[in-house]
Amino acid sequence: MRIFANPNYDFIRWRWHALIASMTIMAIGFYVAAFRQGLPLGIEFTGGTAIVVEFVQPTDEGQVRAAIEPVAKDATVQRVGTDNKRIMIRLQQMEGQAAGTALEDDAKRVEQALNTAGLGQHTVISKDIVGAVVGSDLQRKGIWATITALGGILVYIALRFRFTFAVGAIAAVVHDILITLSMLAFFHYDLTLNVIAAILTITGYSVNDTIVVFDRVRENQRTMRREPLDKIVNSSVNQTMARTVITSGVTLLAVLALYIFGGDVLRGFAFTMVIGVITGTYSTVFIASSIAIILSRRTTPPATAQPQPKLRRA
Repeated sequence: MRIFANPNYDFIRWRWHALIASMTIMAIGFYVAAFRQGLPLGIEFTGGTAIVVEFVQPTDEGQVRAAIEPVAKDATVQRVGTDNKRIMIRLQQMEGQAAGTALEDDAKRVEQALNTAGLGQHTVISKDIVGAVVGSDLQRKGIWATITALGGILVYIALRFRFTFAVGAIAAVVHDILITLSMLAFFHYDLTLNVIAAILTITGYSVNDTIVVFDRVRENQRTMRREPLDKIVNSSVNQTMARTVITSGVTLLAVLALYIFGGDVLRGFAFTMVIGVITGTYSTVFIASSIAIILSRRTTPPATAQPQPKLRRA
């Protein structure tokens, strides 16, 4: 616990390194999501059928794909979990295909194909059927929920502190969302309603942590009037570091337990929360503070030199 005893670390010194590292991760995540289908939309947004099958013995994805290909050529087959026993089969709803009975028939044909393929004993764990109309409505509401949350945060911080701080907080939140989406793409998680709920939770968590630092900055500006903003922000980050690390550490333990013991249904939500807590703490120290400093420098007019009084001769 000695690291919390009067800490005096120069966090602001590494702000450009942190910004470059974050931009690199986001660029790689965008490449994976755009060109390698690393972040597919969940069945809630696209419409269709998702079937999770658990085999007694570890089964290869290619064998499952070959077994159902005669009845579902465009199906997506991916492994769920780490024991190679659970396989998720996603059937997209075709254009013009009616929801309900048609999607149920597709699921039954897939189950029959698996039964006759000789892949060993298996059990259907879950089967979700969502129509395209419902999926598009959920997708639209998810986007609007995220935009509304960001807009409310911007207005609140701008009124409570200053506009440059509000932009810094929003930049940190956007950073957290993009980093989290990049990690979801790296590890091949779907963008589901549970993940959207986790992202909205991350938004509130990240802003709460940022406000604590900004509030300390406002207090320190009253007693450190002659100090540059860089030093004031760095001192504020050091003064709140103990609170930040302890709060984030406890939260991280909770979501890690949820990830390990929560099962496959909550795995995407818990993984998103784990990444969000880590990147939210990181962005509070490096991203939000750095953006606020950069913008404050640009918006603050340069100090004008005071005219020197003329000396009278004795």
